[in-house]
Amino acid sequence: MSHMEQTIEAIGTDVEHAISDGLARLGVGRDDIEIEVLDDGSRGLFGIGAREARVRLTLRERREGGKARVFAATPVEPVAPPPSPPAAGAPAQPLSAEPEAVRSPPEGEVRDEAEIAREVLLELLDLLGIEQAQVTVRQAKPASEEEESPLALDVQGADLEVLIGRRGETLAALQHITRLIVGREMEGWVHLVVDVDGFKARREKSLRRLAQRMAEQAVKTDRVVALEPMPPHERRIIHVALRDHPHVSTESVGERDRRKVTIIPR
Repeated sequence: MSHMEQTIEAIGTDVEHAISDGLARLGVGRDDIEIEVLDDGSRGLFGIGAREARVRLTLRERREGGKARVFAATPVEPVAPPPSPPAAGAPAQPLSAEPEAVRSPPEGEVRDEAEIAREVLLELLDLLGIEQAQVTVRQAKPASEEEESPLALDVQGADLEVLIGRRGETLAALQHITRLIVGREMEGWVHLVVDVDGFKARREKSLRRLAQRMAEQAVKTDRVVALEPMPPHERRIIHVALRDHPHVSTESVGERDRRKVTIIPR
């Protein structure tokens, strides 16, 4: 006589946690079940976008005296769910493919923003499929005496043009996301910049030269010179490059992504 197989679904922070939870609920060993992984789950990025793993466990039949018998599940007390991802502001755990390798920092150890920022950016690069990239962290010089010194994260490696995008738009998005996640981990805004293979340094140098050439043109023709639309950080480079110029002043005009710098003869 055949028996209906007993099947349950279980969830956990990863597949192994889900299986362990299911075994505890059934009161059987791993050899007594068949496992079907329904969802591998995702650890997300520092708790963002995390998704629990889900498995289906089915009790196997065993034969006694030539007759098939289905294991009966042993009632057990409800078990506590697997630990949830760390709450906002909690120190980030090192990421590893093996759960056993994830350990909390020693008691009393405080991880600084440079360490967290580097780990966040490396994880973002991994999610983007960028391999073999290296990230170095340094304290950059502030743009002016009134500003604080930003944390600079430099990405170096081969074939990284995809991270820059047209006129640095992809790089700007990568920097924005990095700032958001690091700020979440540090429970406050963190002044940091992300650069790829020195792109920003080269772009700034080019914009400074452009500013000087256009200033000379404005003085020579005695007419206002309008530059092409630029993102805020590039417009600022133009303003700073010409703020002490004796014969011109600068002003930003336009709306949103059409906003641009005008160079005005005095």
